[in-house]
Amino acid sequence: MTTIDYSQKIPNNVNLNDDRTLQRALEGWQPNFLSWWDDMGPDGSQNFDVYLRTATSVDPQGWATFGHVKMPDYRWGIFLNPGEQDRKIHFGDHKGEAAWQDIPGEYRANLRRIIVTQGDTEPASVEQQRHLGLTCPSQYDLRNLFLVNVEEGRHLWAMVYLLHKYFGRDGRAEGEALLERRSGQENNPRILQAFNEPTPDWLSFFMFTYFTDRDGKFQLCALAESSFDPLARTTKFMLTEEAHHMFVGESGVSRVINRTCQVMNDLKTDDPKKLREAGVIDLPTLQRYLNFHFSVTIDLFGADESSNAATFYSTGLKGRYEEGKRMDDHILKGQTYPVLHVENGRLVEKQVPMLNALNEVLRDDYIKDSVAGIERWNKVIEKAGIPFRLKVPHKAFHRNIGSLSGAKISPDGQVISEAEWAARSPDWLPTAGDRQFVANLMGRVVEPGKFANWIAPPVMGINRQPVDFEYVRFA
Repeated sequence: MTTIDYSQKIPNNVNLNDDRTLQRALEGWQPNFLSWWDDMGPDGSQNFDVYLRTATSVDPQGWATFGHVKMPDYRWGIFLNPGEQDRKIHFGDHKGEAAWQDIPGEYRANLRRIIVTQGDTEPASVEQQRHLGLTCPSQYDLRNLFLVNVEEGRHLWAMVYLLHKYFGRDGRAEGEALLERRSGQENNPRILQAFNEPTPDWLSFFMFTYFTDRDGKFQLCALAESSFDPLARTTKFMLTEEAHHMFVGESGVSRVINRTCQVMNDLKTDDPKKLREAGVIDLPTLQRYLNFHFSVTIDLFGADESSNAATFYSTGLKGRYEEGKRMDDHILKGQTYPVLHVENGRLVEKQVPMLNALNEVLRDDYIKDSVAGIERWNKVIEKAGIPFRLKVPHKAFHRNIGSLSGAKISPDGQVISEAEWAARSPDWLPTAGDRQFVANLMGRVVEPGKFANWIAPPVMGINRQPVDFEYVRFA
């Protein structure tokens, strides 16, 4: 079950040819997926030969090969981690029972909702990033964008397989609907609002892949704990691919910072106007982009108090991040967790039942992980000898979901008036002028080894190739 069979029309390691009905259904969905890719995949790239990685195994070591391939010819498929013999449910009301190989009837609706919501994010991000290849800062970055795109497409396949195999006619209908919604479309948008936001420039793309793909990591880790074993095994392999997407974001922002610091030291200035005139992105603008993408992403975890979160946990559908490492009873009844709300013009904590606060638990785990990467960015600034630090804003800042929705709170966690918010928010969130400036920097650079002025080259190339390797061969 570890080796992937590429001799079949749909590559897989799930013995798809043993279930002819399922195989025919998925082979019927495949042309619709390719049509969606032609319509909404990377703009104008169908004939490029791209240096992509392709999964050949689900073993942790040596699981992928690299080579040039046209993206429409990429062998998207269905790959699950090997099953764990005699796996037991390790949280919730069914703790200690055998993990499910099929779905208990009473949980079908909730599991379908979870799988559809996860599946919807995958094509959405491809749609959001559709035009970025036209303004890439280097061939190296263009290849990374394309790999992110094809792997998001494979993650869609992962969820569609579960829908087709375990949800019958309803699952097939949901699989079609995943190809019909469109990011940002008024009449048929994607399910989660963050996936309807535009990704108009490469700074937004790097922030998205750092922050929003990190949300994907935490959601997938929570689903990898699921009592429904096929979902757990599917998401565990998705996490192997997801790691590169977060690397693209973290290293991309780091390279932007590196280049800005070089110019700051060359010109001996921290004046944003002079730095912009020199064609780099000033650090205060980077902070505003960080504030926006962080706050939009933490809304993805949902309301701070949620009966759905309690239900998903108690019924064993979705665990916590690193559930097995937690030293409690994994049932959580009678336990509490602090959440924030505004009271008399101040942010105050209140204790709520932990089962109802599991979105907040996952959000707090995510925030700790995000802060660690931002500290690595700060080391780049510190190494350059510049007295500036990027900071994560307070988790109540710029929130649009839950009890903090619409509250006017500064990045340092102070409740402020509408008037103060109106006056000071341009210092905290990207303005139209910021976005126009960044957009004006975006010019296509595709000569091997060349990079746009606003970003530094990477320290090393991909898969031990040189930085000036021909990562994309144009038609």
